[in-house]
Amino acid sequence: MSEQYLLEMKGIDKSFPGVKALQNASLQLKAGEVHALLGENGAGKSTLIKVLGGIYSADNGEIIVDGTKVNIDGVLAARAAGVSIVHQELVLVPYMTVAENIFLGREPGNKYNINRQQMIDEAQKLLDAYEMNIDADSLVEHLSIAQQQMVEIVKAISFNSKILVMDEPTSSISDKEVNFLFETMRTLTAKGVGIIYISHKMSELEEICDRVTVMRDGETVGTKVVKETNKDELIAMMVGRELTNYYTRDFIDEANAEVVMKCENINDGKLVKGASFEVRKGEIVGFAGLVGAGRSEAMKAIFGLTPGSTGDVYVDGQKVSIHTPVDALKHGIGLVPESRKTEGLYGVMSVKFNSTIEVLGEFIKNLIVNGKKEEEITQKYIDMMNTKTPSQEQKIGNLSGGNQQKVMIGRWLATNPKILILDEPTRGVDVGAKAEIYSIMNDLAKTGMAIIMISSELPEIINMSDRVYVMNDGRVTGCLNHEEVTQERIMQLAAK
Repeated sequence: MSEQYLLEMKGIDKSFPGVKALQNASLQLKAGEVHALLGENGAGKSTLIKVLGGIYSADNGEIIVDGTKVNIDGVLAARAAGVSIVHQELVLVPYMTVAENIFLGREPGNKYNINRQQMIDEAQKLLDAYEMNIDADSLVEHLSIAQQQMVEIVKAISFNSKILVMDEPTSSISDKEVNFLFETMRTLTAKGVGIIYISHKMSELEEICDRVTVMRDGETVGTKVVKETNKDELIAMMVGRELTNYYTRDFIDEANAEVVMKCENINDGKLVKGASFEVRKGEIVGFAGLVGAGRSEAMKAIFGLTPGSTGDVYVDGQKVSIHTPVDALKHGIGLVPESRKTEGLYGVMSVKFNSTIEVLGEFIKNLIVNGKKEEEITQKYIDMMNTKTPSQEQKIGNLSGGNQQKVMIGRWLATNPKILILDEPTRGVDVGAKAEIYSIMNDLAKTGMAIIMISSELPEIINMSDRVYVMNDGRVTGCLNHEEVTQERIMQLAAK
Protein backbone atom coordinates (compact mmCIF):
# COMPACT_ATOMS: atom_id res chain seq x y z
CA MET A 1 0.00 0.00 0.00
CA SER A 2 1.35 3.42 -0.93
CA GLU A 3 2.31 5.85 1.85
CA GLN A 4 1.34 8.80 -0.35
CA TYR A 5 -2.18 10.15 -0.15
CA LEU A 6 -4.33 9.50 -3.16
CA LEU A 7 -6.98 11.86 -1.78
CA GLU A 8 -6.92 14.65 0.77
CA MET A 9 -9.98 16.60 1.87
CA LYS A 10 -9.00 19.51 4.12
CA GLY A 11 -11.06 22.00 6.12
CA ILE A 12 -14.36 21.16 4.44
CA ASP A 13 -17.34 23.27 5.57
CA LYS A 14 -20.93 22.90 4.36
CA SER A 15 -24.11 24.53 5.65
CA PHE A 16 -27.77 24.18 4.76
CA PRO A 17 -30.61 26.40 6.01
CA GLY A 18 -30.64 25.88 9.77
CA VAL A 19 -27.99 23.13 9.69
CA LYS A 20 -24.19 23.20 9.89
CA ALA A 21 -23.57 19.86 8.19
CA LEU A 22 -19.76 19.98 8.03
CA GLN A 23 -17.24 22.00 10.02
CA ASN A 24 -13.53 21.74 9.23
CA ALA A 25 -13.97 18.10 8.18
CA SER A 26 -11.02 16.19 6.77
CA LEU A 27 -10.25 12.82 5.21
CA GLN A 28 -7.11 11.24 3.78
CA LEU A 29 -7.17 8.16 1.54
CA LYS A 30 -4.16 6.13 0.41
CA ALA A 31 -3.97 4.28 -2.88
CA GLY A 32 -4.69 0.60 -2.40
CA GLU A 33 -6.47 0.90 0.94
CA VAL A 34 -10.02 0.41 2.13
CA HIS A 35 -10.74 3.32 4.45
CA ALA A 36 -13.85 3.10 6.62
CA LEU A 37 -15.85 6.24 7.40
CA LEU A 38 -17.90 5.91 10.58
CA GLY A 39 -20.30 8.14 12.46
CA GLU A 40 -23.84 8.36 13.73
CA ASN A 41 -26.63 9.38 11.37
CA GLY A 42 -26.32 13.10 10.90
CA ALA A 43 -22.58 13.05 11.69
CA GLY A 44 -21.80 14.38 8.20
CA LYS A 45 -20.53 11.26 6.41
CA SER A 46 -22.92 11.42 3.47
CA THR A 47 -22.53 15.19 3.14
CA LEU A 48 -18.73 14.88 2.99
CA ILE A 49 -19.03 12.18 0.33
CA LYS A 50 -21.50 14.26 -1.68
CA VAL A 51 -18.99 17.11 -1.65
CA LEU A 52 -16.36 14.70 -2.98
CA GLY A 53 -18.80 13.42 -5.60
CA GLY A 54 -19.75 16.88 -6.87
CA ILE A 55 -23.35 16.66 -5.65
CA TYR A 56 -22.77 19.48 -3.15
CA SER A 57 -20.30 22.35 -3.35
CA ALA A 58 -18.26 22.99 -0.22
CA ASP A 59 -18.49 26.42 1.40
CA ASN A 60 -14.81 26.20 2.35
CA GLY A 61 -11.91 23.77 2.09
CA GLU A 62 -9.91 22.02 -0.58
CA ILE A 63 -9.74 18.64 -2.29
CA ILE A 64 -6.41 17.25 -3.48
CA VAL A 65 -6.14 14.20 -5.76
CA ASP A 66 -2.73 12.70 -6.50
CA GLY A 67 -1.06 15.81 -5.10
CA THR A 68 -3.01 18.22 -7.29
CA LYS A 69 -5.77 20.51 -6.03
CA VAL A 70 -8.98 19.88 -7.98
CA ASN A 71 -12.19 21.85 -8.37
CA ILE A 72 -15.09 19.43 -8.11
CA ASP A 73 -18.10 21.50 -9.08
CA GLY A 74 -20.31 18.72 -10.39
CA VAL A 75 -20.66 14.98 -10.91
CA LEU A 76 -18.82 15.06 -14.24
CA ALA A 77 -15.94 16.92 -12.64
CA ALA A 78 -15.80 14.27 -9.91
CA ARG A 79 -15.66 11.49 -12.48
CA ALA A 80 -12.96 13.38 -14.39
CA ALA A 81 -10.97 13.46 -11.14
CA GLY A 82 -11.39 9.69 -10.86
CA VAL A 83 -14.18 9.58 -8.24
CA SER A 84 -17.18 7.23 -8.42
CA ILE A 85 -19.83 6.72 -5.72
CA VAL A 86 -22.13 3.81 -5.00
CA HIS A 87 -24.88 5.56 -3.04
CA GLN A 88 -26.83 3.99 -0.17
CA GLU A 89 -30.12 4.87 -1.88
CA LEU A 90 -30.24 3.28 -5.32
CA VAL A 91 -30.27 5.71 -8.25
CA LEU A 92 -31.01 3.26 -11.06
CA VAL A 93 -33.74 3.86 -13.66
CA PRO A 94 -36.21 1.01 -13.04
CA TYR A 95 -37.80 0.86 -16.50
CA MET A 96 -34.44 0.60 -18.28
CA THR A 97 -32.28 -2.51 -18.67
CA VAL A 98 -29.21 -3.34 -16.62
CA ALA A 99 -26.96 -2.55 -19.59
CA GLU A 100 -28.71 0.78 -20.24
CA ASN A 101 -28.23 1.75 -16.60
CA ILE A 102 -24.56 0.82 -16.54
CA PHE A 103 -23.79 2.85 -19.67
CA LEU A 104 -26.34 5.64 -19.19
CA GLY A 105 -24.98 8.81 -20.80
CA ARG A 106 -22.03 7.02 -22.41
CA GLU A 107 -23.72 4.47 -24.67
CA PRO A 108 -21.54 2.91 -27.39
CA GLY A 109 -22.28 4.03 -30.95
CA ASN A 110 -22.72 7.52 -32.36
CA LYS A 111 -25.14 10.42 -31.87
CA TYR A 112 -27.52 8.95 -34.42
CA ASN A 113 -27.50 5.33 -33.39
CA ILE A 114 -26.73 3.41 -30.18
CA ASN A 115 -25.00 0.07 -30.66
CA ARG A 116 -27.36 -1.82 -28.39
CA GLN A 117 -25.79 -5.24 -28.85
CA GLN A 118 -22.30 -3.91 -28.03
CA MET A 119 -23.70 -2.26 -24.91
CA ILE A 120 -25.34 -5.50 -23.77
CA ASP A 121 -22.19 -7.53 -24.49
CA GLU A 122 -19.90 -5.13 -22.61
CA ALA A 123 -22.27 -4.96 -19.64
CA GLN A 124 -22.56 -8.74 -19.52
CA LYS A 125 -18.76 -9.08 -19.53
CA LEU A 126 -18.58 -6.81 -16.49
CA LEU A 127 -21.32 -8.72 -14.68
CA ASP A 128 -19.74 -12.08 -15.49
CA ALA A 129 -16.27 -10.87 -14.50
CA TYR A 130 -17.49 -10.32 -10.97
CA GLU A 131 -19.55 -13.54 -10.97
CA MET A 132 -22.92 -11.82 -10.74
CA ASN A 133 -25.76 -13.97 -12.00
CA ILE A 134 -27.62 -11.09 -13.66
CA ASP A 135 -28.82 -10.77 -17.27
CA ALA A 136 -27.59 -7.49 -18.77
CA ASP A 137 -30.74 -7.23 -20.91
CA SER A 138 -33.20 -7.61 -18.03
CA LEU A 139 -35.20 -4.66 -16.69
CA VAL A 140 -33.92 -3.25 -13.40
CA GLU A 141 -37.46 -3.15 -11.97
CA HIS A 142 -37.56 -6.96 -12.23
CA LEU A 143 -34.45 -7.37 -10.06
CA SER A 144 -34.37 -7.79 -6.30
CA ILE A 145 -32.97 -4.96 -4.18
CA ALA A 146 -29.83 -7.04 -3.66
CA GLN A 147 -29.36 -7.47 -7.41
CA GLN A 148 -29.94 -3.77 -7.99
CA GLN A 149 -27.25 -2.99 -5.42
CA MET A 150 -24.78 -5.19 -7.31
CA VAL A 151 -25.64 -3.40 -10.58
CA GLU A 152 -24.83 -0.08 -8.86
CA ILE A 153 -21.44 -1.45 -7.85
CA VAL A 154 -20.67 -2.73 -11.35
CA LYS A 155 -21.69 0.63 -12.81
CA ALA A 156 -19.27 2.45 -10.51
CA ILE A 157 -16.47 0.00 -11.28
CA SER A 158 -17.07 0.46 -15.02
CA PHE A 159 -15.74 4.05 -14.88
CA ASN A 160 -12.23 2.73 -14.05
CA SER A 161 -12.15 5.11 -11.11
CA LYS A 162 -9.12 5.41 -8.83
CA ILE A 163 -11.27 6.60 -5.90
CA LEU A 164 -14.37 4.51 -5.21
CA VAL A 165 -16.86 5.38 -2.48
CA MET A 166 -19.21 2.66 -1.20
CA ASP A 167 -22.06 3.92 0.99
CA GLU A 168 -23.58 0.98 2.90
CA PRO A 169 -22.94 -1.45 0.00
CA THR A 170 -23.77 -4.59 2.01
CA SER A 171 -27.06 -3.35 3.48
CA SER A 172 -29.21 -5.23 0.95
CA ILE A 173 -27.13 -8.21 -0.15
CA SER A 174 -26.66 -11.75 1.10
CA ASP A 175 -23.56 -13.17 2.79
CA LYS A 176 -22.56 -14.87 -0.46
CA GLU A 177 -22.84 -11.59 -2.34
CA VAL A 178 -20.91 -9.83 0.44
CA ASN A 179 -18.08 -12.30 -0.11
CA PHE A 180 -18.12 -11.53 -3.84
CA LEU A 181 -18.09 -7.82 -3.05
CA PHE A 182 -15.12 -8.13 -0.71
CA GLU A 183 -13.18 -10.17 -3.27
CA THR A 184 -13.95 -7.48 -5.86
CA MET A 185 -12.73 -4.80 -3.44
CA ARG A 186 -9.48 -6.70 -2.85
CA THR A 187 -8.96 -6.98 -6.61
CA LEU A 188 -9.46 -3.24 -7.00
CA THR A 189 -7.16 -2.24 -4.14
CA ALA A 190 -4.47 -4.56 -5.51
CA LYS A 191 -4.61 -2.38 -8.64
CA GLY A 192 -4.10 0.76 -6.58
CA VAL A 193 -7.70 1.88 -6.27
CA GLY A 194 -8.53 3.62 -3.00
CA ILE A 195 -11.91 2.75 -1.49
CA ILE A 196 -13.86 4.82 1.04
CA TYR A 197 -16.21 2.43 2.82
CA ILE A 198 -19.22 3.69 4.78
CA SER A 199 -20.92 1.06 6.91
CA HIS A 200 -22.76 0.68 10.20
CA LYS A 201 -21.76 -3.00 10.36
CA MET A 202 -18.70 -2.76 12.56
CA SER A 203 -18.05 -6.48 12.18
CA GLU A 204 -17.00 -5.79 8.58
CA LEU A 205 -14.21 -3.38 9.49
CA GLU A 206 -11.68 -5.96 10.62
CA GLU A 207 -12.36 -8.14 7.59
CA ILE A 208 -12.02 -5.57 4.82
CA CYS A 209 -10.78 -2.18 6.12
CA ASP A 210 -7.24 -0.89 6.74
CA ARG A 211 -7.95 2.43 8.49
CA VAL A 212 -11.04 4.13 9.88
CA THR A 213 -11.99 7.80 10.25
CA VAL A 214 -14.73 8.74 12.71
CA MET A 215 -17.01 11.77 12.33
CA ARG A 216 -19.31 13.37 14.90
CA ASP A 217 -21.54 16.46 14.54
CA GLY A 218 -20.03 17.40 11.18
CA GLU A 219 -16.42 17.24 12.38
CA THR A 220 -13.63 14.69 11.99
CA VAL A 221 -12.93 13.17 15.43
CA GLY A 222 -9.90 11.09 14.45
CA THR A 223 -8.40 8.33 12.33
CA LYS A 224 -7.31 4.90 13.57
CA VAL A 225 -5.58 1.85 12.10
CA VAL A 226 -8.23 -0.88 12.28
CA LYS A 227 -5.85 -3.46 13.78
CA GLU A 228 -4.90 -1.01 16.54
CA THR A 229 -8.40 -0.15 17.75
CA ASN A 230 -11.59 -1.94 18.85
CA LYS A 231 -15.34 -1.65 18.67
CA ASP A 232 -15.76 0.00 22.07
CA GLU A 233 -13.21 2.72 21.31
CA LEU A 234 -14.82 3.48 17.94
CA ILE A 235 -18.31 3.62 19.41
CA ALA A 236 -17.12 6.02 22.10
CA MET A 237 -15.59 8.22 19.39
CA MET A 238 -18.83 8.12 17.41
CA VAL A 239 -21.29 8.91 20.19
CA GLY A 240 -19.00 10.87 22.52
CA ARG A 241 -19.58 8.42 25.34
CA GLU A 242 -19.47 4.70 26.12
CA LEU A 243 -22.58 2.90 24.88
CA THR A 244 -24.03 0.38 27.35
CA ASN A 245 -27.06 -1.93 27.02
CA TYR A 246 -26.77 -2.10 23.23
CA TYR A 247 -29.52 -4.72 22.98
CA THR A 248 -32.43 -4.02 25.33
CA ARG A 249 -34.88 -6.89 25.66
CA ASP A 250 -37.21 -8.22 28.35
CA PHE A 251 -38.25 -11.62 27.01
CA ILE A 252 -41.84 -12.73 27.55
CA ASP A 253 -43.27 -15.85 29.17
CA GLU A 254 -44.34 -17.59 25.96
CA ALA A 255 -46.47 -20.20 27.70
CA ASN A 256 -48.80 -17.58 29.17
CA ALA A 257 -48.89 -15.11 26.25
CA GLU A 258 -52.01 -15.06 24.09
CA VAL A 259 -51.83 -15.36 20.31
CA VAL A 260 -52.85 -12.08 18.65
CA MET A 261 -52.26 -13.06 15.02
CA LYS A 262 -52.17 -16.42 13.31
CA CYS A 263 -51.39 -16.87 9.62
CA GLU A 264 -51.99 -20.14 7.80
CA ASN A 265 -50.86 -21.27 4.35
CA ILE A 266 -49.99 -17.80 3.00
CA ASN A 267 -49.31 -17.78 -0.74
CA ASP A 268 -48.64 -14.81 -3.00
CA GLY A 269 -48.75 -16.70 -6.29
CA LYS A 270 -45.04 -16.07 -6.85
CA LEU A 271 -42.46 -16.57 -4.12
CA VAL A 272 -44.42 -17.33 -0.95
CA LYS A 273 -45.57 -20.95 -0.82
CA GLY A 274 -47.72 -21.91 2.13
CA ALA A 275 -46.06 -19.94 4.94
CA SER A 276 -47.66 -20.37 8.39
CA PHE A 277 -46.78 -18.73 11.72
CA GLU A 278 -48.25 -17.00 14.77
CA VAL A 279 -47.41 -14.01 16.93
CA ARG A 280 -48.19 -13.52 20.61
CA LYS A 281 -49.02 -10.42 22.62
CA GLY A 282 -45.91 -8.56 23.75
CA GLU A 283 -43.64 -10.72 21.62
CA ILE A 284 -40.93 -9.79 19.16
CA VAL A 285 -40.83 -12.46 16.47
CA GLY A 286 -37.80 -12.47 14.20
CA PHE A 287 -37.90 -13.62 10.58
CA ALA A 288 -34.55 -14.81 9.23
CA GLY A 289 -33.47 -16.26 5.90
CA LEU A 290 -31.30 -15.59 2.90
CA VAL A 291 -32.08 -12.94 0.31
CA GLY A 292 -35.01 -14.21 -1.78
CA ALA A 293 -36.39 -16.48 0.95
CA GLY A 294 -39.78 -14.73 0.81
CA ARG A 295 -39.84 -12.98 4.19
CA SER A 296 -40.77 -9.50 2.93
CA GLU A 297 -43.13 -10.93 0.35
CA ALA A 298 -45.02 -12.91 3.00
CA MET A 299 -45.58 -9.75 5.05
CA LYS A 300 -46.70 -7.79 2.00
CA ALA A 301 -49.25 -10.52 1.25
CA ILE A 302 -50.58 -10.36 4.82
CA PHE A 303 -50.73 -6.56 4.66
CA GLY A 304 -52.85 -6.55 1.50
CA LEU A 305 -50.13 -5.33 -0.86
CA THR A 306 -50.15 -8.37 -3.15
CA PRO A 307 -53.34 -8.85 -5.22
CA GLY A 308 -54.45 -12.45 -5.50
CA SER A 309 -52.70 -13.65 -2.34
CA THR A 310 -54.34 -16.55 -0.54
CA GLY A 311 -54.31 -17.98 2.96
CA ASP A 312 -56.04 -17.36 6.28
CA VAL A 313 -55.26 -14.59 8.75
CA TYR A 314 -56.69 -14.53 12.27
CA VAL A 315 -56.49 -11.51 14.57
CA ASP A 316 -57.49 -12.05 18.21
CA GLY A 317 -58.94 -15.42 17.23
CA GLN A 318 -61.21 -14.02 14.52
CA LYS A 319 -60.66 -14.73 10.84
CA VAL A 320 -60.19 -11.44 8.98
CA SER A 321 -60.31 -10.46 5.32
CA ILE A 322 -57.40 -8.29 4.19
CA HIS A 323 -57.30 -7.24 0.55
CA THR A 324 -55.74 -3.78 0.92
CA PRO A 325 -53.50 -1.93 3.41
CA VAL A 326 -56.62 -0.06 4.56
CA ASP A 327 -58.10 -3.41 5.63
CA ALA A 328 -54.86 -4.24 7.47
CA LEU A 329 -54.92 -0.92 9.33
CA LYS A 330 -58.53 -1.50 10.39
CA HIS A 331 -57.42 -4.75 12.01
CA GLY A 332 -54.54 -3.08 13.85
CA ILE A 333 -51.66 -4.13 11.59
CA GLY A 334 -48.88 -1.69 10.62
CA LEU A 335 -45.97 -2.22 8.22
CA VAL A 336 -42.67 -0.33 8.06
CA PRO A 337 -41.38 -1.39 4.59
CA GLU A 338 -37.90 -2.54 3.64
CA SER A 339 -37.12 0.34 1.27
CA ARG A 340 -38.05 3.71 2.73
CA LYS A 341 -37.16 5.49 -0.52
CA THR A 342 -39.32 3.50 -2.94
CA GLU A 343 -42.02 2.15 -0.62
CA GLY A 344 -42.51 4.68 2.12
CA LEU A 345 -41.27 8.24 2.15
CA TYR A 346 -42.44 11.26 0.20
CA GLY A 347 -38.96 12.69 -0.33
CA VAL A 348 -39.94 16.21 -1.36
CA MET A 349 -42.42 16.62 1.50
CA SER A 350 -41.85 17.69 5.10
CA VAL A 351 -41.15 15.65 8.20
CA LYS A 352 -44.62 16.63 9.42
CA PHE A 353 -46.31 15.40 6.23
CA ASN A 354 -44.43 12.11 6.31
CA SER A 355 -45.14 11.63 10.03
CA THR A 356 -48.91 12.05 9.80
CA ILE A 357 -49.94 10.81 6.34
CA GLU A 358 -51.40 7.57 7.74
CA VAL A 359 -53.49 9.30 10.43
CA LEU A 360 -55.14 12.17 8.56
CA GLY A 361 -58.42 11.44 10.31
CA GLU A 362 -56.83 12.41 13.63
CA PHE A 363 -56.58 16.09 12.69
CA ILE A 364 -58.81 16.61 9.63
CA LYS A 365 -62.55 16.82 10.29
CA ASN A 366 -65.04 17.97 7.65
CA LEU A 367 -62.15 19.25 5.51
CA ILE A 368 -60.93 21.44 8.39
CA VAL A 369 -57.30 20.89 9.37
CA ASN A 370 -56.40 21.11 13.05
CA GLY A 371 -52.81 22.27 12.60
CA LYS A 372 -52.05 22.21 16.31
CA LYS A 373 -53.10 18.55 16.57
CA GLU A 374 -51.01 17.67 13.51
CA GLU A 375 -47.97 19.31 15.09
CA GLU A 376 -48.58 17.51 18.39
CA ILE A 377 -48.68 14.12 16.68
CA THR A 378 -45.51 14.90 14.72
CA GLN A 379 -43.62 16.13 17.78
CA LYS A 380 -44.65 13.14 19.85
CA TYR A 381 -42.88 10.75 17.50
CA ILE A 382 -39.93 13.06 16.84
CA ASP A 383 -39.36 12.98 20.60
CA MET A 384 -40.03 9.25 20.97
CA MET A 385 -37.63 8.32 18.15
CA ASN A 386 -35.10 11.04 19.02
CA THR A 387 -35.19 12.19 15.39
CA LYS A 388 -32.67 14.88 14.49
CA THR A 389 -34.38 17.55 12.39
CA PRO A 390 -34.17 21.36 12.55
CA SER A 391 -37.97 21.60 12.33
CA GLN A 392 -41.14 19.73 11.45
CA GLU A 393 -41.17 21.61 8.14
CA GLN A 394 -37.77 20.30 7.06
CA LYS A 395 -37.97 18.37 3.79
CA ILE A 396 -37.42 14.76 4.75
CA GLY A 397 -35.09 14.22 1.81
CA ASN A 398 -32.62 16.53 3.56
CA LEU A 399 -32.38 14.29 6.64
CA SER A 400 -29.83 11.52 7.01
CA GLY A 401 -30.93 8.00 6.13
CA GLY A 402 -31.17 6.97 9.77
CA ASN A 403 -33.36 9.92 10.70
CA GLN A 404 -35.59 9.19 7.72
CA GLN A 405 -35.97 5.66 9.09
CA LYS A 406 -36.96 7.02 12.48
CA VAL A 407 -39.70 9.12 10.86
CA MET A 408 -40.95 6.03 9.02
CA ILE A 409 -41.21 4.01 12.22
CA GLY A 410 -42.87 6.92 14.02
CA ARG A 411 -45.44 7.25 11.24
CA TRP A 412 -46.66 3.71 11.78
CA LEU A 413 -46.57 3.98 15.55
CA ALA A 414 -48.98 6.90 15.14
CA THR A 415 -51.57 4.42 13.81
CA ASN A 416 -51.49 2.73 17.23
CA PRO A 417 -51.11 -0.80 15.84
CA LYS A 418 -51.53 -3.94 17.92
CA ILE A 419 -49.28 -5.79 15.44
CA LEU A 420 -46.30 -3.94 13.94
CA ILE A 421 -44.24 -5.43 11.11
CA LEU A 422 -40.72 -3.98 10.87
CA ASP A 423 -38.88 -4.92 7.67
CA GLU A 424 -35.14 -4.27 8.16
CA PRO A 425 -35.81 -1.60 10.84
CA THR A 426 -32.15 -0.69 11.42
CA ARG A 427 -30.84 -0.81 7.84
CA GLY A 428 -28.58 2.18 7.29
CA VAL A 429 -28.85 3.21 10.96
CA ASP A 430 -25.84 3.96 13.16
CA VAL A 431 -24.99 2.10 16.37
CA GLY A 432 -26.39 4.79 18.66
CA ALA A 433 -29.68 4.98 16.77
CA LYS A 434 -29.86 1.18 16.63
CA ALA A 435 -29.64 1.01 20.41
CA GLU A 436 -32.45 3.59 20.61
CA ILE A 437 -34.64 1.62 18.20
CA TYR A 438 -34.03 -1.61 20.12
CA SER A 439 -35.01 0.11 23.35
CA ILE A 440 -38.18 1.50 21.76
CA MET A 441 -39.08 -1.92 20.36
CA ASN A 442 -38.64 -3.43 23.82
CA ASP A 443 -40.81 -0.72 25.40
CA LEU A 444 -43.53 -1.24 22.79
CA ALA A 445 -43.50 -5.00 23.37
CA LYS A 446 -43.83 -4.41 27.12
CA THR A 447 -47.06 -2.50 26.44
CA GLY A 448 -48.43 -5.62 24.74
CA MET A 449 -47.73 -4.73 21.11
CA ALA A 450 -46.78 -7.73 18.96
CA ILE A 451 -43.79 -7.04 16.72
CA ILE A 452 -42.62 -8.94 13.66
CA MET A 453 -39.03 -8.07 12.74
CA ILE A 454 -37.47 -9.07 9.44
CA SER A 455 -33.72 -8.61 9.51
CA SER A 456 -30.63 -9.70 7.62
CA GLU A 457 -28.48 -8.93 10.66
CA LEU A 458 -28.35 -12.14 12.67
CA PRO A 459 -27.04 -10.49 15.87
CA GLU A 460 -30.19 -8.37 16.19
CA ILE A 461 -32.40 -11.32 15.29
CA ILE A 462 -30.73 -13.45 17.99
CA ASN A 463 -30.61 -10.77 20.69
CA MET A 464 -34.03 -9.16 20.17
CA SER A 465 -36.37 -12.04 19.28
CA ASP A 466 -38.48 -14.15 21.63
CA ARG A 467 -38.82 -16.63 18.79
CA VAL A 468 -37.30 -16.81 15.29
CA TYR A 469 -39.01 -18.18 12.20
CA VAL A 470 -36.63 -19.13 9.40
CA MET A 471 -37.74 -19.11 5.76
CA ASN A 472 -36.30 -20.67 2.62
CA ASP A 473 -37.79 -20.71 -0.87
CA GLY A 474 -41.08 -19.17 0.28
CA ARG A 475 -41.66 -21.64 3.10
CA VAL A 476 -41.17 -21.61 6.87
CA THR A 477 -38.52 -24.24 7.53
CA GLY A 478 -38.40 -23.96 11.31
CA CYS A 479 -39.01 -21.97 14.46
CA LEU A 480 -36.49 -21.45 17.26
CA ASN A 481 -37.20 -20.02 20.70
CA HIS A 482 -34.81 -17.60 22.39
CA GLU A 483 -32.94 -20.33 24.26
CA GLU A 484 -32.44 -22.40 21.09
CA VAL A 485 -31.47 -19.76 18.57
CA THR A 486 -27.90 -19.56 17.31
CA GLN A 487 -26.39 -18.34 14.07
CA GLU A 488 -25.52 -21.91 13.10
CA ARG A 489 -29.06 -23.22 13.64
CA ILE A 490 -30.54 -20.29 11.68
CA MET A 491 -28.23 -20.94 8.74
CA GLN A 492 -29.01 -24.68 8.77
CA LEU A 493 -32.74 -23.90 8.48
CA ALA A 494 -32.13 -21.13 5.93
CA ALA A 495 -30.46 -23.61 3.59
CA LYS A 496 -32.90 -26.46 4.31
